Amino acid sequence: MQSTFAGIEIGKRSLVAHTQGLSTVGHNISNASNPGYSRQRVQLTPMSPLYMPGLSREETPGQVGQGVVVQRIERVRDQILEKRIVAQANGTGYWEAMDRYLLMVEQVYNEPTELSTRTLMDRFWDSWQELSLHPEETASRLAVLERGEALVEGFHHEFASLKEIRDMLEEEIQVTVTRVNALLKEVAEVNEQIVKIEAMGDNPNDLLDRRDLLVQELSGIINITVDGRDPDEFTIHTGGLHLLQGRNVHPLGAEPSPLNEGYSRVTWQDSGETAYFAGGKLAALVELRDIDLKNEIQNLDMMVVNFMDLVNEIHTSAYGANGKTGLEFFTEYPFVENITGNYDRNGDGEFDSTWLFRVNGTNTLHPEEQIGLAGVITLAAPGGTLEVEYFPTDTVADLVHRINVSGAEVSARLSREGTLSLRATPAAQEGNPDFVLRYLEDSGQFLTGYAGILINPGPEGAYRWDTADAAVSLRGGGLEYAVAPLSHPAGWIEINPAVKADPLSVAAGFGINGRPAEEGDGSAALAVAALRNNDVMAGGITSFDNYFSETVANAGLKGETAQRAYETQNAIMQELKSMRDSISGVNVDEEFAQLIKYQHGYAAAARFITTFNTLLDTIINRMGV
Repeated sequence: MQSTFAGIEIGKRSLVAHTQGLSTVGHNISNASNPGYSRQRVQLTPMSPLYMPGLSREETPGQVGQGVVVQRIERVRDQILEKRIVAQANGTGYWEAMDRYLLMVEQVYNEPTELSTRTLMDRFWDSWQELSLHPEETASRLAVLERGEALVEGFHHEFASLKEIRDMLEEEIQVTVTRVNALLKEVAEVNEQIVKIEAMGDNPNDLLDRRDLLVQELSGIINITVDGRDPDEFTIHTGGLHLLQGRNVHPLGAEPSPLNEGYSRVTWQDSGETAYFAGGKLAALVELRDIDLKNEIQNLDMMVVNFMDLVNEIHTSAYGANGKTGLEFFTEYPFVENITGNYDRNGDGEFDSTWLFRVNGTNTLHPEEQIGLAGVITLAAPGGTLEVEYFPTDTVADLVHRINVSGAEVSARLSREGTLSLRATPAAQEGNPDFVLRYLEDSGQFLTGYAGILINPGPEGAYRWDTADAAVSLRGGGLEYAVAPLSHPAGWIEINPAVKADPLSVAAGFGINGRPAEEGDGSAALAVAALRNNDVMAGGITSFDNYFSETVANAGLKGETAQRAYETQNAIMQELKSMRDSISGVNVDEEFAQLIKYQHGYAAAARFITTFNTLLDTIINRMGV
């Protein structure tokens, strides 16, 4: 039969259950403002009855109830929605970083303002135009020097600003890699505690919330997928590779790369292999540093090195008011001191490569003249080499244009004297130096006898940069070549000190038959001013003004795209979070309703115990003999 004090036990169980309910409600209310917290609910269930089927029992009708117990305390969470948030977070993190840094790039160009590089260039060209009109005036030469100095400072400032942003990205990449490792370590520690608690049959709700919050932060940094089907082996993957498996962490590293100007390479610490990510903040930072900012700096360097080379080409052929000629207007600093461009690339003490920036042919060509030759020119390209065919009916201008639009890292143009000029452009592939001609080959006679650049056709006569003394494969005599410039000319371009010391050295006119220019001759100054709108950039495809405008416009378009993408991704993420909050978030009004329910249940249980106690008191103390 049932115990005399069974009612007291039933009441006690009810008091304990409702007390836990009240405590859980209080826990929810106190964490209402805690990000990542999921509201918890007490699941009540009747306790197993006194008599169970299949056991020996008294002949008592029905099962005797034993009250209520707390089956579990569970958190309210939609796991499918959580996976959707994790998948979406990497896109939000990616575009947020893109938007923030591309805005900085737009601010560097500072367009349109009085101090922008575009304005400084306009003033520089105007000063040469003024000198062409008044070549006899010293004031016009002083204006050229003054505005040239302002433009040089503008180039320096723009390069320094872009370089500063790239350095900021490098620092943030290292900090982000450290944060990823810290998050993985913390998740591994939480995993260990969760496994231990679950092994005891309890629900580690607060620890699960903590793990979910850490995983969400991690998903904003790198693209990840999560697998929690095995409670003992909670795993995090990226690109099919394990970042975490239970308590085992595969951390990331950031190692300096000499092939990328010393900037770090994100790697797997275990193997040293490069780690690639398809989304998240870290992927955006690496892309910004190694693609966007690198391209912006390369575009600036490209403009500056051609600007410097073309102005010097005219200035060295012209005469100043003091009769001097052969002076460069801008000082060019070669990457190597060897006049043939020989360089010890691997540092073993012996020359092993040749670094040339430009070669000019020996023969004068006419743009509209048909070449009357057929063959294939092979040039260096980002992925190795590419071929440019030419045919007998092609004109020189046709072939020059074909080279410039081929995608090769070489640009072609006809110099002022009409010779073919081949220039190296910035290199796209990591490890290849900028402004270095790497390969020239012609199966026919265009680059050999016609243009006068190579000595022999075919592979045996090709120019290869990865050998010393490669200049010997170039035609001698009148062939002119220039050694590759020091890295990042936008950062070191300067006006020739000899010209600054004597403003009369600023050349304004071309001489005739080796004689100095006559007084009033402004032909050279006019030729420099004409560079402003002539198609001299990228091998004669566009002008300096248009090239710079396109660079600024591209930066603006990238920034606009990033801003819109971030707004879209952020709106989607906010919608998903709102859906999660409606399911998992703490509603204070709802908690108050739960509070009243458990309070009344507790009061009823207490009243039940009091009543049962009165019954027992009557039986024990008042029923006597």
